[in-house]
Amino acid sequence: MGVLHRISGPVVEAKEMTGAKMYDLVKIGNEGLTGEIIKLVGDTATIQVYEETSGLKPGEPVTTTGEPLSVELGPGLLTSIYDGIQRPLDLLVKKGGDFITRGLTVNSIDRQRKWDFVPVAKNGQKVKQGDILGTVQETEIIMHKIMAPVEGALSDIQAGKFNVEETVCSIDGKPVKMLQRWFVRKSRPVAEKFDPNIPLLTGQRIVDIFFPIAKGGTVCVPGPFGSGKTVTQHQFAKWSDTQIVVYVGCGERGNEMTEVLTEFPHLEDPHTKKPLMMRTVLIANTSNMPVAAREASIYTAATIAEYYRDMGYDVALMADSTSRWAEAMREIGGRLEEMPGEEGYPAYLGRRLAEFYERAGRVQCLGSDTTRTGSVTIIGAVSPPGGDINEPVSQNTLRVTKVFLALDASLAQRRHFPAFNWLRSYSLYTDSLESYYVNNISSDWVDLRKEAMALLQKESELQEIVQLVGPDALPEKEQAVLLSTKMIREDLLQQSAYHEVDTYSSMKKQYLLIKNIMKFHHRAQSAVDLGIQLKRILELPIRERIARAKEIPEDRIKEIEFIGSEIDRAFDSLGKK
Repeated sequence: MGVLHRISGPVVEAKEMTGAKMYDLVKIGNEGLTGEIIKLVGDTATIQVYEETSGLKPGEPVTTTGEPLSVELGPGLLTSIYDGIQRPLDLLVKKGGDFITRGLTVNSIDRQRKWDFVPVAKNGQKVKQGDILGTVQETEIIMHKIMAPVEGALSDIQAGKFNVEETVCSIDGKPVKMLQRWFVRKSRPVAEKFDPNIPLLTGQRIVDIFFPIAKGGTVCVPGPFGSGKTVTQHQFAKWSDTQIVVYVGCGERGNEMTEVLTEFPHLEDPHTKKPLMMRTVLIANTSNMPVAAREASIYTAATIAEYYRDMGYDVALMADSTSRWAEAMREIGGRLEEMPGEEGYPAYLGRRLAEFYERAGRVQCLGSDTTRTGSVTIIGAVSPPGGDINEPVSQNTLRVTKVFLALDASLAQRRHFPAFNWLRSYSLYTDSLESYYVNNISSDWVDLRKEAMALLQKESELQEIVQLVGPDALPEKEQAVLLSTKMIREDLLQQSAYHEVDTYSSMKKQYLLIKNIMKFHHRAQSAVDLGIQLKRILELPIRERIARAKEIPEDRIKEIEFIGSEIDRAFDSLGKK
């Protein structure tokens, strides 16, 4: 047992800590506050405390638990709302009131609830680590798979009702329970990591068409206040083709986090028409909670995401926002009197961000079944001060993430949502996903995408001339380009998250929308070459049909296909007049 020696906010020092190890979890003071050892010099340990330290005084006892910070994994994680160190907020309220009582410890997973365990493996079977032993219906839409923690011969496995601490089988005579513990800073092992060549389909047209995300990929979404970061993450959570969502609110303002906590339980999963919470784990860590817990919350979320990945699920991990996580590191680094790096952030900021994003990936899961694959896709929001992405957190994040979705305040002010700036955003997965689009959607998908993006870039160049001399000074052919790009922006890229139909577009619908707009563009260019006035093209009723196409439901998608032939008829009639 050690003795508290020095206190500096969330960082304390304890002496006489002989035998303690780096990252050991410790209990501090008479109230038993939870902390973690982050520095050892001789028998003096520096500890970051996950709770408010006011009232602590030198001389109080410090005891080590002998193991690092870990999370509990098992049935009951889904639908839960935790704090940064995996304490269920609903139980904390019951035991300590609306404000979290210091030193309060509660089980992360309910020990009393009985689960129906259905064996998949048989007695006497040789199992490998990661093999599926049995299943539990965790929620109405997610089947929880109990995995073998070690390799060996299986015995005593039987169906029945068990709580997470009861033995469901034995491997080489050692009891196996449904409850596991895992150290949060250690990645869970995998058999193999795959190349990112399958897209994460989000139903958001600007993302799926121009800036595709790969399953197991990494995404950076920086943006100023009010530009739509939270709504974007809601849309990804609802519509992306992932089975599990882990949402970590890392140091966000209390009112924003409250919005998430009240809205998420009421969101409907569009795929199953059940509450979205049935496949979601929420980790809430507001800006007035202790900074050390904020730093830990990211690792807690990553470990839970990896656990469901190992069952063979595709998981979306939403981190909102990594800027607050970095600020927590900066504060702790200052208390430790470390040499500051750029803008006061610790010198290891880039390494820590890389370690976090490296936990993403599409993998072959451990076990005998080589066809079982899972993925963790990390979508990290960044809140740069003043919207300036030249600050260290944004720049270090851009070095390790492959998709950059740049939210633009000026687009948001013009009510253009999602407010992603198509000239500043990029995706490095575009080339590796091309074969998927060609084989599964259409052979001309890649060409349509490239041509549409080239038009948007041309529009940017023409806008400089337009601002000087006005659009009428441009040749009609270039005015026709501006007409086409306006259609791309307003009829394709603009998408309402709150519109019943427009909130989601299937890949087939996205393909038909962009194909029709590009067909209109080609016919308009040809018409201008033939001497037809742009004014007559502008008066064509088919333009409104193209604009309204995004509001046509998926079950009437044939109507969008017919628009292509209507475009031809409209331009053919122009030529006859």
